[in-house]
Amino acid sequence: MAPQNLDERDRAILRLLQQDGRLTNMELAQQINLSPSACLRRVKLMEERGLISRYVMLLDEKAAGLPGTAFVLVTLDQQGRTALDAFEAAIHRHPEVSECCLLAGTADYMVRVVYADSADFERIHTEILTQLPGVVRVQSTLVLRTVKRTTALPV
Repeated sequence: MAPQNLDERDRAILRLLQQDGRLTNMELAQQINLSPSACLRRVKLMEERGLISRYVMLLDEKAAGLPGTAFVLVTLDQQGRTALDAFEAAIHRHPEVSECCLLAGTADYMVRVVYADSADFERIHTEILTQLPGVVRVQSTLVLRTVKRTTALPV
């Protein structure tokens, strides 16, 4: 479903669900002034067309015992498809990695990791990141404070 095919009610549904994915269909319908059946049809259509990809629960990292965040630039020894596939398959096996992006630039990947304390970050660095297939360099930047973080997209 292309963004240009969304009307204001569809956009309102998306904004509300991004704020609170636990809204019931009845609550959602009331907030956008639609009947529950019409609201549900719109949501189901956006799900079927792939605009709504899934529903998740977000944990508070500090409350979960993971107050530390680092962004790590990773450089591989090769950039061929086989090397990238091997690295990407391996990175999926580590829950400490919350995000991994292939980059265009001097580094090949940017990896976001969460950790409990400095000893935990050292473990992640030495036992996980530097041991991934093809890694020749890692450069870590530790987050002092998160100023803005959202999962919501501007619709």
